[in-house]
Amino acid sequence: MVRRVGSQAVRREIAAAVGGPDVADGSNDAKLIRSNRIGKKAVEEQSSLFLEVILLLGGGILAGTIFKRVGLGTVLGYLFAGIVMGPVLGLIHGGGEILHIGELGVVFLLFIIGLELKASRLWALRRQIFGLGLSQVLLTGVALMGLSMLFGIDWRASFVIGFGLALSSTAFGLQLLEESGETNTRHGQAAFSVLLFQDLAVVPLLALLPFLAPSTGEAAGFDPLQFALSVGAIVALLAAGRYLLNPLFWVMANSGAREVMIGAALFVVLGSAMLMAAAGFSMAMGAFMAGVMLAESTYRHELEADIEPFRGILLGLFFIGVGLSLDLGIILGEWLTILIATPALLAVKAVVLYWLSRFFDESHDSAARVSALLPQGGEFAFVLFAAAAANAIFPAETSSLLVAIVTLSMALTPATAWIGKRLSAELQPEELEENFEGAGSDVLMIGFSRFAQITAQVLLSHGTDVTILDSSAERIRTAAKFGFRIYFGSGQRRDVLEAAGIRKAKIVAICTNKPETTDLIVDLIRSEFPNVSLYVRSYDRNHSLSLLARGVDFEIRETLESALAFGGETLAGLGVEPQVAEAIVEDVRRRDIERLKIQQVEGIYGGIDMMATRKATPEPLVKPRQKPQAAAAVEIEAVAE
Repeated sequence: MVRRVGSQAVRREIAAAVGGPDVADGSNDAKLIRSNRIGKKAVEEQSSLFLEVILLLGGGILAGTIFKRVGLGTVLGYLFAGIVMGPVLGLIHGGGEILHIGELGVVFLLFIIGLELKASRLWALRRQIFGLGLSQVLLTGVALMGLSMLFGIDWRASFVIGFGLALSSTAFGLQLLEESGETNTRHGQAAFSVLLFQDLAVVPLLALLPFLAPSTGEAAGFDPLQFALSVGAIVALLAAGRYLLNPLFWVMANSGAREVMIGAALFVVLGSAMLMAAAGFSMAMGAFMAGVMLAESTYRHELEADIEPFRGILLGLFFIGVGLSLDLGIILGEWLTILIATPALLAVKAVVLYWLSRFFDESHDSAARVSALLPQGGEFAFVLFAAAAANAIFPAETSSLLVAIVTLSMALTPATAWIGKRLSAELQPEELEENFEGAGSDVLMIGFSRFAQITAQVLLSHGTDVTILDSSAERIRTAAKFGFRIYFGSGQRRDVLEAAGIRKAKIVAICTNKPETTDLIVDLIRSEFPNVSLYVRSYDRNHSLSLLARGVDFEIRETLESALAFGGETLAGLGVEPQVAEAIVEDVRRRDIERLKIQQVEGIYGGIDMMATRKATPEPLVKPRQKPQAAAAVEIEAVAE
């Protein structure tokens, strides 16, 4: 009997371990064993999931930071992190699932792109966007498609390859322009226009992929119901955007709940994406249309701020997923193809971009810089190739090979941009004709920045004639719209100062932005025109000491008086009596002047005891009108600049 019971217990334990049917009619001990095993397995799976999340975040942060610091951009950093954690070390598996989640980042990105497309902005750059940009995508796409077909690739796959590789990297292009301060140059505007049209071109390209996919069943034909559904979805989305979105966000904004506004933004993006996906279009197209419809909304900037964190994280996750999904075996087996195809891609795109830029009236230097800035493949190529592989337009191995080519081309972008600068002349600022007819007055003002504009208002309001000199053609055009007469020329040139009437001037007001520029002008005038009085805008306290050592007649730090006024108004806002606040501000001003005089003799640390660095209860600065109450003492905290 004992032996039989023991065998039953063993049998039930084994059944519990494998989840067999004997457990149902067995003892409570067997059920408990199975429950413990299931719970342990769930905990292990949950721990594994959390570990993967930590690895994704940590790897993305580390690689993104390092690659950003060395100038290669965060996109390549995320790709590198995915490759190392997936194919190389095998720490994370299931790159396809991560890729699908990361595709939401592309959806949010296209929504933000739509938000930026105001009609006025498109109209101002219409020739470059829809002329140069459209021509670049079409000609480059057709050329690369033709090259692909020459190697025996199917025309559908060649179409995706050609037009996918025709797109350039928005992240790399704009980053390099911003770092070099060339965003507002002629070639910077041309490059931006090309990138903007490429971003627009992604939407129809993604929408075309389902139609290019091979049929998995009967021959596809025209489906009136599906066509009606697609048209209806577009009409519904447009109607919702026209009549519902703004009232919806008005209600959400008036609720005062920040999280509700964020939830509404996510609902609009994901809802429009799902609606278009149900109608047979891409989710990205739905998000893009929602963004365009909200481009003129008063809530546009708040929506962009709400969506941006989700876009950044999910798009980074998408690029990590691309790296996780790479087949290193294919890449190692096709290394020669990659080394040949990457320079070919750069050359084809650069040649097409150069001659198209020249056709659209760009100079040689501008065309050379544009073609050297945008010959690489772009982020959206990853999106297109991954989607094409998912639609069976070409195999996943081909997608991995193409992603490797794009990645290498992106890594070479800083080098191609450097070559473009070497092949073109140094950028010269735009110049206007130097015409000084009518110049010459009591005050010669050099530089017409924000500081100078306010100063000029004071002088002109008194009726004082002012001759204004500036070297920025754009600033001169802008000032002319407000009725200012400004002469074009550099204050660092003696002949320009002569032509501007410096010998007639009683005071030269130097209001330039950069301290080094200011110092050069002061040195020149002190050397060549020693009798003229110099009133100079100073950048900070060190610059003030430098200017005083140069013998200027008057200097003032650009933030001193505004900071004193701000501090006084802050005291008034706290309930301090106006006379007391004014006296405190005057006391700080007086001590600052005295400290500056001491510093001229003793150096920057002179007079440090005159700074108020902690709360103090000083003697009343003015005689109180009545006997002070218990809480009438005034505490101040002032830190001299």
